[in-house]
Amino acid sequence: MDAKAAADSRAEITHLMGVTDANNRGNIHGGTIMKFADEAAAIAAIKHSRQRVVTVGMDRMDFLVPIYVGELVTFRATVNAAWRTSMEVGVRVEAENPMTGSRRHTNTAYLTMVALDEGGGPAPIPPLLAVT
Repeated sequence: MDAKAAADSRAEITHLMGVTDANNRGNIHGGTIMKFADEAAAIAAIKHSRQRVVTVGMDRMDFLVPIYVGELVTFRATVNAAWRTSMEVGVRVEAENPMTGSRRHTNTAYLTMVALDEGGGPAPIPPLLAVT
């Protein structure tokens, strides 16, 4: 199996946060952010492995600053490491005020994803190509 560069797995999701994503103070629910981070991580892992994947853990999720209703939130994911059947995927989250263009780093997450074969068992994946 040929190694793949991290750049080949990059995935990006942008979502306009609405009132259904927020609590009564106008802050976006942490669970909403976690859901989109998981989805972005899964896309990156699928692009790397070209197989079905499942989330087996979220090693870390840092909430740095609040996100508000009406902001554009971008989730950027990349495979950071690849082992025999699992991958670590890093997700960077940024919120943008769509009226001013002002952006800020709001969250960072690290998830572990496992590739699955047709029978639902762990499947071998390509190694990650080291690039300077």
